[in-house]
Amino acid sequence: MTFSIAGRCARTGMMGAVVTTSSMAVGSRCAWAEPGVGAVLTQHRTDPRLGLMILGELKRGAAPQAIIDGLEKRDPNLKWRQLAVLAADGTGAFFNGAKIVSVAKGRIGRNCVAAGNILRNVAVVDAMVEAFEASEDQELAERLMRAIEAGDAAGGELKQLKSAGLLVVHRESFPYVDLRVDLNSRPLVELRFLWEFYQPSAANFVVRAIDPDQAPPGAG
Repeated sequence: MTFSIAGRCARTGMMGAVVTTSSMAVGSRCAWAEPGVGAVLTQHRTDPRLGLMILGELKRGAAPQAIIDGLEKRDPNLKWRQLAVLAADGTGAFFNGAKIVSVAKGRIGRNCVAAGNILRNVAVVDAMVEAFEASEDQELAERLMRAIEAGDAAGGELKQLKSAGLLVVHRESFPYVDLRVDLNSRPLVELRFLWEFYQPSAANFVVRAIDPDQAPPGAG
């Protein structure tokens, strides 16, 4: 009951993911990213432990598909999961567990990988990838937002969406963007509102952290 996309900006090296679902607090449970390492989405009977585990393997140099192949061999519960993994070089892989009986799909695109389950149709995943690829002139967070909105417009999931999350990392140990809608009747509309409100200040928040003498005045 979730659809999502992980993406990379080839110009800046930013990595990130966006996700939405019909349950609560999806941003805290399903999306993971680390600068210079990669981005991971773990969904459908979600095991949040997989996010950090997969990032750790990416950091050690393992390829996305090799990581998934290894998890299949040693994790008997993986058959319940859906995964999307994107490395810092833009290579990706996805996994649809055998026990996912709903309409589900994964797709690798150019510097992105998308996945969804309990969907109205598989076009949801295709729409996300195609929207992401068509917006290379935009910054990564905006591309991810356009992608998830395209997936919703293509049909979305069967149940009413209730939460969403947008995560982007760049050079620092903390996220460049980490916005979450934990319970809302229109979470993607709210996430769009939050992103457009946050976007003009995003770079300044980084400056405040690493070089406060150069930061413009303001709270936060």
